[in-house]
Amino acid sequence: MIEIQVTGMSCQHCVAAVTHALEAVPGVTGVGVDLDSGLARVQGEAEAAALERAVIDAGYGVGGSTGDAV
Repeated sequence: MIEIQVTGMSCQHCVAAVTHALEAVPGVTGVGVDLDSGLARVQGEAEAAALERAVIDAGYGVGGSTGDAV
């Protein structure tokens, strides 16, 4: 699992947008985004850089990522 700190989310629409962007990355098998903590938890074999790029392309910021692709 990879955890990404997402910045700039303020509502459930933001959560849906980030979720959709991450689900579109090849290799992703599951996504959970928490508005309160700003964390996106991603399961699958996607590269952290590709996930971060998807979040940025969706219009949000990235505070970093932790974990390994699984």
